[in-house]
Amino acid sequence: LKIGYNRVFGYYIEVTKSYYDLVPDNYIRKQTLANCERFITDELKVAENTILGASDKIVTLEQEIFAEIRDFAATQLRLVQETATAVAQIDVLCSFATAAVNNNYTKPEIAIDGIIDIKNGRHPVVELMQKDEVFVPNDTYLDLTSNRMAVITGPNMSGKSTYMRQVALITLMAQIGCFVPADYAKISVVDQIFTRIGASDDLTAGQSTFMVEMSEVADIVKHATKNSLVILDEVGRGTSTFDGISIARAVSEYISTNRSMGCKTLFATHYHELISLEKELEGVRNFSVAVKRQGDSIKFLRKIVPGGVDESYGIEVAKLAGLPNKIINRAKELLEQLEAENKKARLAAEQMESDQISFDKISDSIVTDRLRKTNIDEMTDSELRDFVKDLLRYV
Repeated sequence: LKIGYNRVFGYYIEVTKSYYDLVPDNYIRKQTLANCERFITDELKVAENTILGASDKIVTLEQEIFAEIRDFAATQLRLVQETATAVAQIDVLCSFATAAVNNNYTKPEIAIDGIIDIKNGRHPVVELMQKDEVFVPNDTYLDLTSNRMAVITGPNMSGKSTYMRQVALITLMAQIGCFVPADYAKISVVDQIFTRIGASDDLTAGQSTFMVEMSEVADIVKHATKNSLVILDEVGRGTSTFDGISIARAVSEYISTNRSMGCKTLFATHYHELISLEKELEGVRNFSVAVKRQGDSIKFLRKIVPGGVDESYGIEVAKLAGLPNKIINRAKELLEQLEAENKKARLAAEQMESDQISFDKISDSIVTDRLRKTNIDEMTDSELRDFVKDLLRYV
């Protein structure tokens, strides 16, 4: 015989026909099949009830034990919370210490004078992800007076975004009590860190990439204060060139000159037209990513150096990305044509301006000529007054 189970009859004892004569009298026939009979016994039903009820009893016991632990913990709530807080602090500080030791971090100097001074700063994530080349560190100096805004120019893939993000991350790490990836860091406390980085959209809400970009910029200029740190990456690139340049310049001027702001700002841009801001606005400084030319190709040195650049290197970056040579060569031809046309138009405008007759110059000439031909010594006082009034018509 053998014992089986199904959902309809539960547990049963199955006996083949050749052993019917050996079935005890206390076996109760439950089901007849072609080659066997199925029986149950009182003892088997008891075992069945015990087995099937075990899972329910387990749940009940677990609930009782859980409730008991919960009720006891409730009486010790304050002690549990204090212990959890202490364990959490130990966990965070141990993580900070481990990261600092493993990655050669430095204890930052915390200040309140508005200065951020970083020597050989590094990006805490990118430097660990680079396996084939050494991460290039960079210095940073920002304050609230003559170095409020750094306009950073340079091509794509040269490291502008990485540099700006590492400044923001080092500032954040210092304020949460962690050592920072730098040889030296003096970090003034900031009230907020604002960023406008990357391209994203919210089409479900009817917002295009450019709309999201402008919304983020609007949020920055609305809420940033003098003690904030602002990171702006390629503001204005989502629209036409002239629109984009105008928006980028206007945002730069507003942040730099607005009395309620004037905060520390890193502004990365392709619009090399913005490098003129250094001469026009107090507190704006130009920086760029060093690039080494090798024939028709370029190599990014990843080093932030003073001064702006007046080239975008877009075609060279496209070549590095793997665009076919036929496209690269055609792009160069079109670029030369556009630059030639732009130069021609500029020269024509300058020539037209020089050829135009200035009304101011005509007026000056008339006044000078009449003064030269007039002997004021021979005039009476009334004649002299009338003469002067007449000349004022040309001024």
